[in-house]
Amino acid sequence: MRRPGRASSSLAAAWNSGEMEEEDWLLESLRLYNDLHVFELQDPTRVIEWTGEKSICVAGYESRRNEILQLLLPQKLYAKENQGLCPERDFKVEHGGFSDRPVYSLKHVPETSLLVTSGPPDSALQVWRMEENESDVIKPLDSIPTAQGEGCSWAKIATASSKSAWVLHGLRINNVQVTEIDSRKTIFMAASTNTNELATLEFLDEAAILACSTKGQLFLADTRQPQSLLAVAEDAAISGALAGQSLCAGVRRSPMGSATDRPLVARLSSGGHVVLTDLRNPASPVKAAQCRVPTASPCGAEFPTVSFAPLLGERLAVSGFDGTVQVYDMRSWGPSAQEASPEFVHKGHVFSGVGDAGGPPLVTTHTWNPSKPRTLLSAASDGSLHVWDWSELLGAS
Repeated sequence: MRRPGRASSSLAAAWNSGEMEEEDWLLESLRLYNDLHVFELQDPTRVIEWTGEKSICVAGYESRRNEILQLLLPQKLYAKENQGLCPERDFKVEHGGFSDRPVYSLKHVPETSLLVTSGPPDSALQVWRMEENESDVIKPLDSIPTAQGEGCSWAKIATASSKSAWVLHGLRINNVQVTEIDSRKTIFMAASTNTNELATLEFLDEAAILACSTKGQLFLADTRQPQSLLAVAEDAAISGALAGQSLCAGVRRSPMGSATDRPLVARLSSGGHVVLTDLRNPASPVKAAQCRVPTASPCGAEFPTVSFAPLLGERLAVSGFDGTVQVYDMRSWGPSAQEASPEFVHKGHVFSGVGDAGGPPLVTTHTWNPSKPRTLLSAASDGSLHVWDWSELLGAS
């Protein structure tokens, strides 16, 4: 649905405070959004991975035989305004395949047709190729065995394009490594005795990697030094107030050639606490806030996700606590954690279906469109997949 418009400040306040009912949402969504597209997948996904400017990958995580699909975005979402009517308003399947295990993580290797996935019941990595010539099949190529660990059933992964394709993977801090996909050669192995479980792994650039444990500890390493892993100094916000909570992380990378944009890491706790850290001075948090989440218990988020807007300045999105995606403007945040009000809350998944326990579905993941500043994609446990662009004129609460 599409209809540009302006929402009043009272409407914005009601929307963000949770007072709107389903009928209100259906009516006022025409004014809350510039674009809103609602789709249903055959099975729910907890991954949305960009594989190109106009395509994404999703994958099932609940069945014995899970689909992996590369989807072309509806033409309406990437056509220029002056191109007139766009007949294609649905996703188009470009490639597809099946995994015999649940897909908990999926990463595309940049500038290739390769995908890497991980998921229970063990930490092995699965390598796939999206066939370009003969068919539209996502073909399994290889399985890469990795270090096992008690209490962890699947590996965290990240990918990077170098002279050859690399995958960064691990279950715990002490078994983080980089593997060359084609040869299975170990490029880097962590030299650490820390056995804490991994929450997030990221390539910061072609050489630097970042690891975040579920306890919120940050670690940096340089892959040009084959055995190294340096702990980033802990700050009081993590070691004190968030002790006992589970954390994950999101990274804002500096644009190529930028000397002003700071390399920031956002750590999100299971209680909805967000801490922003500048990796150049990690001892003290840059900003912190308590997000408006439905619970502050240590087990408050089943699918925690935090991400920076790539094109929208000081914006950050949080999901995984309920059926919503919350977008925050960080410009008003300070170094001490005060309760923050979201600039916008996407509640479409709350009304799109029913969760496993009979209640509202949970948002399983979200991602920002890399070329449209206010456009996000989000998925939920009922199989709903939404693409939305909230109105620039919508006031914050």
